[in-house]
Amino acid sequence: MIEIAPHATVFTALRSAAERWPDRPFLNVLEETARIYGIDSREWTYAEALGEVERLRDAYAAAGYTAGGRVMLLMENRPAFFLHWFALNALGLSVVPVNPDLQSSELEYMAGHAEPVLAVAIPARIADLERASLASGVGFPVIAPDATPPALSAELARRVDTPNGAPLRHEAAMLYTSGTTGKPKGCVLSNLYFLAAGRWYAEAGGLCTLREDGERMITPLPIFHMNAMAYSLMAMIGVGGCLTALDRFHPKSWWQSVRQSRATCLHYLGVMPSILMKAEPADTDRDHDVRFGFGAGIDPKLHGLFEDRFGIPLVEAWAMTETGAGAVIAANVEPRKRGTSCLGQPRGGVEARIVDADGHDAAANEPGELLVRHAGDDPRYGFFSEYYKNPEATAEAWADGWFHTGDIVRRDEDGDFFFVDRKKNVIRRSGENIAAVEVESILMQHPDIKAAAAAAAPDDIRGDEVFACLVVDGDRTDAKARAIVAWCLERVAYYKVPGYIAFLDALPLTATQKIQRGELKTLVPQLMTDPATVDTRSMKKRQAA
Repeated sequence: MIEIAPHATVFTALRSAAERWPDRPFLNVLEETARIYGIDSREWTYAEALGEVERLRDAYAAAGYTAGGRVMLLMENRPAFFLHWFALNALGLSVVPVNPDLQSSELEYMAGHAEPVLAVAIPARIADLERASLASGVGFPVIAPDATPPALSAELARRVDTPNGAPLRHEAAMLYTSGTTGKPKGCVLSNLYFLAAGRWYAEAGGLCTLREDGERMITPLPIFHMNAMAYSLMAMIGVGGCLTALDRFHPKSWWQSVRQSRATCLHYLGVMPSILMKAEPADTDRDHDVRFGFGAGIDPKLHGLFEDRFGIPLVEAWAMTETGAGAVIAANVEPRKRGTSCLGQPRGGVEARIVDADGHDAAANEPGELLVRHAGDDPRYGFFSEYYKNPEATAEAWADGWFHTGDIVRRDEDGDFFFVDRKKNVIRRSGENIAAVEVESILMQHPDIKAAAAAAAPDDIRGDEVFACLVVDGDRTDAKARAIVAWCLERVAYYKVPGYIAFLDALPLTATQKIQRGELKTLVPQLMTDPATVDTRSMKKRQAA
């Protein structure tokens, strides 16, 4: 089991697992993933992984990298991401995982905000990060994963703040999340955060019980998100299991990958079951070793149908990057009330409230905002440490001693929680949280756009799609809309770019000239059926590395 003690770190957890299960497989790379990445298809044992981590650690140490520095990692879902993270963690450095879909303005912002001393990136993205390093003024070097780290310069060394106190509370990573105020927030995550997440999963029990006899997990989720990085990876370390991280979700080869990996459990997002259910039923639908799936957001209408067809219980759960394992709600015990967006009940030291608009506790079945904290003397145990360089946002999130999630839920008479909606103005597209104001900020930089408003449009596959209402100079043609999208694709990650554009004479505004979000939410469904609305979804494609 993962040790949570003052001296414990992500690296010490790996080392303990390697000492206990040296010959067990730890990381697995399937042939399809290896072919896409141009790397070897293989399994790494715990002992092999630890040996490579220690080699990398010694190389970083020889180059002068010390505790308190940050290193940006842009490695997609390659095993090298984990190996470099553990090596840097062993020296007390933190990592800043980078979404490979981010483009110039996003990379520049992240570089300037995090102020890393180094970036490690796949060769195809080194030039992009070098430009971000220069444009941000930080001036950090960028290297490939197999390169020898350059010596840490004196100038960059001066930027490093040596951490105080026990390593357990030191920063292990900083993940960026979309908020409602435009720029993404940097969530500082400690060693405790990751160790607690792995331990929570290893001890959760019920339908998602993890065994210590050789568990095998497969995930197509991105490593730069907390799900794969904190839960999947750390849980496998906790039980001596093997993690298969795919480059992404491939619907046509998904079940083949599940079988080849010999997976006993899997992680999913709601979009995945929706796509998989579109395939024709086959005699091989239950030809796998999976005992359960763990995830969130499945279409309630498909929940029971999917489980009956594929023979896998899908355990719906709720958590956020900010909450980590400090406040997880999961429907991992019966009755799960499948098909109702049921999240189960808070357990294991989680305290939760549902409050109305006035801050009063909501009655049974009355929707309200979910507030959470950990029970005991430390209500922030297992949560993120802070929003970096943003104490005001941290304090606001923790107002009155509760973490305000921005999610609307309800609780029935049995005490089960049900997801209803999001209070925050966030667009949830295929598992990515997109701040509407961030989209609007990018659009407003276009020379022809006078006003912009972004909102969520319903999408049968992706959950939400980005819908943009624009007031522009000049013509309002389909060609104009597509030119705007093409312009956006050069500057931000493809998933943030509008999938629909509607040209309006004016935006719905308040008396103080702010966007009327409620009216916009009502307007979007009407515009979806307007022939003048331009569907630009076909232009939104992940760029090849």
